[in-house]
Amino acid sequence: MIHLRNPQTLLADLCAIARAAGDAILEVYGRDFAVRLKDDRSPLTEADEVSHRIIGERLRLLDASVPLLSEESAPADLAQRRGWSRFWLVDPLDGTKEFVKRNGEFTVNIALVDAQRAVLGVVLAPALSRLYYGAVGVGAWCQIGTDAARTIRVQAPAAQPPRVVGSRSHPSGELADYLAGLGPHEITPMGSSLKICLVAEGAADVYPRLGPTSEWDTAAAQAILESAGGRMMDRVGQPLRYNTKDDLLNPHFLAFGDTRRNWLAPFQATRGSENRH
Repeated sequence: MIHLRNPQTLLADLCAIARAAGDAILEVYGRDFAVRLKDDRSPLTEADEVSHRIIGERLRLLDASVPLLSEESAPADLAQRRGWSRFWLVDPLDGTKEFVKRNGEFTVNIALVDAQRAVLGVVLAPALSRLYYGAVGVGAWCQIGTDAARTIRVQAPAAQPPRVVGSRSHPSGELADYLAGLGPHEITPMGSSLKICLVAEGAADVYPRLGPTSEWDTAAAQAILESAGGRMMDRVGQPLRYNTKDDLLNPHFLAFGDTRRNWLAPFQATRGSENRH
C-alpha cells in the first residue's frame, strides 16, 4: 500500500523503476529503430512501448490498487478516471522527437497525483545520466551519473537578465510575444520535461509553455519544481492541477522559480493593450 507518510522510500522505488525503463530505452537508442506516427501525428517508437510496459508492470508490483494513466495506454473510462483520488501519471518517453533526433533530451516521467495535485515525481534523462526527484513538502534532488544526489532549490531572486528555457521542437508566436513583454533575457532551447527540471535546480528562471501539452508531460516535473520552491501556473495565475476535466490537455502555463516576481506581467500588459484598442 502506498503511504505518503514515507515519501523517501517511495521515491527510491520510483527511481529504480525509472532507471529500469531508462536502460531499456537506451538499448533501443543505441541501434536502428522504426518510427511510427500515432493518430495525432506524434512519433512512436519501440522505446516508448517497452518503457511503458516496464513501468506498468513494476508499478503494479509496488501497489496494484493505484490506477495508472500513461501516454501509451488507452484512457480509462471517463467516469471511472474522474473518480480517482490518487493515481500514477506517466510519460514513458517524454520527448520522442528528441529521441528520434538523437540529441539526448528525452526523459522518463513518473508522478503520483493525489487530490488532483502532483505530489511526488521522478524525471530521468537516461542519455544524459541525470535523475531528478522530489516530494512536495519534503524536498527535491538531482543525481548526475553515479555521483551522490544533491539537494536542489530554485534560484531566488531570479538572475538578471532572467534565464528562459524554451521548447526546442514547439516554438510559437505567443512565446515570442511573451518574451518581448518580458524584456531583456537569455534563452536556451531544451527538449522534454528537462526544461522544468532546469528551473527546479536553479539553472533557469522561467519556462513559458504557450503551446499544447498533456498532463503526463508535466506532472512529474511539476512535483519536483514545487518541491524545490517553484511554481507552475496558467496564464491567469491558477496552479496546474490534474484529472479535473474531460480531456487531458494542459492550459498554457509558466514554470518559474522566483515566486516574488510577477512572471504573469507580460500577459497582463498584452491584455491591457488589447483592451485599449
